[in-house]
Amino acid sequence: MNLKITNQQGFSLLEILIAFSILAVSLSILLNIFALGVTTASVAEDYTTAVEIAESLMAKTGIETPLQAGQTEGVQHGKYHWQVLVQPFALAFEPADNATLSAALFKVSVTVNWSDDRKIKLVTLKLVNKVL
Repeated sequence: MNLKITNQQGFSLLEILIAFSILAVSLSILLNIFALGVTTASVAEDYTTAVEIAESLMAKTGIETPLQAGQTEGVQHGKYHWQVLVQPFALAFEPADNATLSAALFKVSVTVNWSDDRKIKLVTLKLVNKVL
């Protein structure tokens, strides 16, 4: 009887275990990257919505609501708490005769809060005609 010894072709158990380990580590890294991307997109969407709300409120102030000193608050979309604060604004220099000025300057601050620690604030100056 003549026995022929042949070289085996294939992978050993150790090689297969190493390949599966590399695959598992690679997949977990990829899944973390995708999860981080989804979280970042969600946060960006929240900031975009908050800025849109703040810009809308700022544009309405003095047009839909009178431009006078005071504070208003509210909630939009059940999540975004906003506050509009209107204050008279004094210039660093005093004009010659304050009584003859036909306009008044107001500082408008709009703050939008959401999800406990997120907040944006927009500030501008608006001019209104005085009633003489």
